[in-house]
Amino acid sequence: MKLSDAESNMQKAVEATQRAFNTIRTGRANATLLDRVMVDYYGSPTPLKSLANINTPDASTITIQPYDKTSLNVVEKAIQLSDIGLTPNNDGQVIRLNVPPLTSERRKEFVKMASKFAEEGKVAIRNIRRDAVDSVRKQEKSSEISEDESKDLQDKIQKLTDKHIAKIDELLAEKEKDITTL
Repeated sequence: MKLSDAESNMQKAVEATQRAFNTIRTGRANATLLDRVMVDYYGSPTPLKSLANINTPDASTITIQPYDKTSLNVVEKAIQLSDIGLTPNNDGQVIRLNVPPLTSERRKEFVKMASKFAEEGKVAIRNIRRDAVDSVRKQEKSSEISEDESKDLQDKIQKLTDKHIAKIDELLAEKEKDITTL
């Protein structure tokens, strides 16, 4: 594994963690809350965002307008079954989700969820580090690189790891601030 591969994989882990953070409610309406919602559309799980137009007309409402009007009930059911904690209102044309202000208990739950997502991202980065270090050690063992080069590469890999874990910590602090701010 090359150093550039390890860095690109670590960057992808940070981006995946950011996407996971985007699915957590912060008390404001946000279309990314629905990113994880999958709709059983004609027998195959389909992301909601590819079946409907999703808008946020104001800070406390999300509107979902399916491209295919016949899928309105299926979309409504998928939202009810998802873990976003919002109740859909179907008027026959559009589904509206009212985003209520978060209670302090709910905020604490979301902070825990964000911490869990951050920890998953850090574990992914550490796994990438482990694989990269193993690869470097194999190269050293097979005499492809010297012991000094191996130590140097391992130090660089550790610095990359530290940098990306710090980035996740930064994103987590930002998300916690978003969640706890009234």
